[in-house]
Amino acid sequence: MAIDPSKTALLLIEYQNEFTTEGGVLHGAVAEVMGRTEMLTKTCNVVERARAKGVTVMHAPITFAPGYHEISAHPYGILKGVVDGKAFVKGTWGAQIVDPLTPAEGDIVIEGKRGLDTFASTNLDFILRSKGIETVVLGGFLTNCCVESTMRTAYEHGFEVITLTDCVAATSVEEHDNAIKYDYPMFSKPMTAAQLLETLG
Repeated sequence: MAIDPSKTALLLIEYQNEFTTEGGVLHGAVAEVMGRTEMLTKTCNVVERARAKGVTVMHAPITFAPGYHEISAHPYGILKGVVDGKAFVKGTWGAQIVDPLTPAEGDIVIEGKRGLDTFASTNLDFILRSKGIETVVLGGFLTNCCVESTMRTAYEHGFEVITLTDCVAATSVEEHDNAIKYDYPMFSKPMTAAQLLETLG
């Protein structure tokens, strides 16, 4: 398949120190899958090539004000883990985008992500459409949570969706593999970083 870089966005979901880096609150939970796929190195390679080809690079960090007043006083599920771990607090080291993926000039940082689906609490859809984007390429955390939630909505909104199967990570190998095997093909065109780079030339 051919991809038109001028109509393509690479959306990097939550490549923040809490996940990516030793000392991050959630790093230990994803370290095994990250190491298995070498997702950080592969993502950096994809970003470098994508920028050079004219792909729009977008970053979607999740952040909360101290006290987590933006969400329920009684969170449950994945957001309870975030609150209990005091993760992704705005202005802290843990909430920062990991150094190798620091946004470059011309990149777009999507503001306002407070939940799982990047579309839900941000102006992502508006930005994509205003830039004439037709293809959205996804990588990040977690394989079966924020990446999958965003993938499903992008599919429903009519975008061509590509998920980078070795540029995502989950809290277990089983969850990671199951999402890629069963869910990703239903709502996207899964491919590896290498396969995407081949399409970019």
